[in-house]
Amino acid sequence: MSEDSFIKDPAARLDYSWDWSEWLTEVADTISTATVTVPAGLTGVGVPVVGDMLVTQRVEGGAVDGAYRLVCQITTVGGLVDERSIYLTVSER
Repeated sequence: MSEDSFIKDPAARLDYSWDWSEWLTEVADTISTATVTVPAGLTGVGVPVVGDMLVTQRVEGGAVDGAYRLVCQITTVGGLVDERSIYLTVSER
């Protein structure tokens, strides 16, 4: 799974997802728990939604020209732990 970058308007409230399907298929496992770290300047709305192979976090806020890194860490049913990042740049759209 590659790291993803997105442009977000400061007034937007959007969902961002981490697709773990390729890796989870390789290790023959599923997600047990997930946490998403949302940096200062952005607000995570609610808790991450966890599916069998996907984690989604709703995010709002951010300062124009700000660059932010959201980190999703999962623990699998089999006890594996891994994390992936999404990068957001805030720009008027």
